[in-house]
Amino acid sequence: MTNLPYIASPGNIQRALDGIIQAPVPDRVSQDFVKSILKITGSSGDQVTSFLKKIGFADPSGSATDIYRKFRNSASRGTAAAQALKHGYAELYKHSEYVHTMDDNEIEGLIVQVTGSAANARNVKLTLNCFKNLRVYADFNSGEAKLPDFQDKKENTDRQEPISSKRIHREAQGSFGLNLGYTININLPTTTDQEVFNAIFKSIKQNLLTDDDA
Repeated sequence: MTNLPYIASPGNIQRALDGIIQAPVPDRVSQDFVKSILKITGSSGDQVTSFLKKIGFADPSGSATDIYRKFRNSASRGTAAAQALKHGYAELYKHSEYVHTMDDNEIEGLIVQVTGSAANARNVKLTLNCFKNLRVYADFNSGEAKLPDFQDKKENTDRQEPISSKRIHREAQGSFGLNLGYTININLPTTTDQEVFNAIFKSIKQNLLTDDDA
């Protein structure tokens, strides 16, 4: 079952967003910020804090994102809200890129389809109302409503380069090469003639050792 972001009091979304426009950007979009600065207290404040992360206004650590900062700028506010809708309700947008143009019944039906909830479930109506409260600010006509780079990072980190046989061979010879050790026992003749020893070791070098070993 897919969970879409919603809070128990959807009207607090506009209250929070209007407060964000007026307040300085915090070090962290924390519960303390929401309750003390945005003035949304109690469990409602906790829900709003989580909701802001789910719609891309804050990253998992609580730091304000580019969406948050763009939303505070009247010139880019509509674009930022559109990006937030696509971020938070990505599962809806997988089914239709024009969810924001649908009427209430159509959006509600899509929520039921995506979440697997009963048509009369409370979370369905709350999700719809939260979506609509955020949509009030959104502008999809600017042509810049695509998601920013940070949204793609999660998908990209899950992709791994296929390992080819050439790559394995190259790595085996390089950064973690296979090293084999061996011992050669040589029985030297009893002699004091240095030339004999020179000839023996010269032969060993030429016939047993490779250039790399030498």
